[in-house]
Amino acid sequence: MIWFLKKKETIVAKPMDEARSKKGWFTRLKEQLAQSSKKITEGVTQIFTTKKLDAATVTELEELLISADLGPATAAKLVAAISKERFGKEVTAEEIRAALGEEIEKILAPAEKPLFGTYAKPYVILVAGVNGTGKTTTIGKLGYQFKNEGRKLMMVAGDTFRAAAVEQLKVWAGRIGCPVVAKEEGADAAALVFEAMDRAVAEDVDVLMIDTAGRLQNKQNLMEELAKIVRVIQKKNPDAPHATLLVLDATVGQNAHNQVEQFKQMINITGLIVTKLDGTAKGGVLVSLVERFGLPVHAIGIGEGVDDLRPFVAEDFAAGLTGLDQIAHRT
Repeated sequence: MIWFLKKKETIVAKPMDEARSKKGWFTRLKEQLAQSSKKITEGVTQIFTTKKLDAATVTELEELLISADLGPATAAKLVAAISKERFGKEVTAEEIRAALGEEIEKILAPAEKPLFGTYAKPYVILVAGVNGTGKTTTIGKLGYQFKNEGRKLMMVAGDTFRAAAVEQLKVWAGRIGCPVVAKEEGADAAALVFEAMDRAVAEDVDVLMIDTAGRLQNKQNLMEELAKIVRVIQKKNPDAPHATLLVLDATVGQNAHNQVEQFKQMINITGLIVTKLDGTAKGGVLVSLVERFGLPVHAIGIGEGVDDLRPFVAEDFAAGLTGLDQIAHRT
């Protein structure tokens, strides 16, 4: 598992995190994407039973991909790519699925980037998103894995609206032995972050992880408060936050596009984390998000376990989404 790239140095997780092989992780990913892949695999099989790729089947395939939450623009791009070499030819369902997997991987490949491409100390990570996406849990899981990589952490309980969020973050911090900067419920989140920036420098922290209150993207006052937090961070360090992550719940499907749009208008989102892929048939939305916004997807979540949040691998996701064991790259 690689999260950091640091000046001629690759930081990898300890053996505990290597216990599950790549094959083991892919098997789990494929199983958890089953709800999403089922619509595609069964639909392709129904459409391409001894059929040519003609105008009618192209339309059916495009409609299938849209219904699988890949979105109209992405579906059209995928169908066009497949049709370029195969239109008018006899094709099998297996050939179409293989082609889909390959074309989806091409779309996703640019999004496969490590969370940290350069190193700064403290490296400031701001985590945002709407209510219920799993921001606090995501911070806990990332923190657990960073700790195993030997990083000195500090967490900031910036969700001052919800006492339960502070307690949840403290539980995670207690598990990994890292300090939490927190105040009473209703405290000024920006002031809290300002204090945390000073502490992180004074205590020689490697990574400062900032939780924020869940906010609906259409609540202007809450969105402006988030922008205020960013301005406060930049008063302390003009280059921070070094990563501003938007956590998205895959179960909302195409509504995730609206969330990205609105958050991008207020703050500079540098990457996405997509959670709850194990509980949805809408995993295809990740492909349309990458196609539309071009943002890195730093991690995906497929379960509740601390090891169920992993760095995003384009080939694995493309194969899992199309029900393949691997992507057959054509030369």
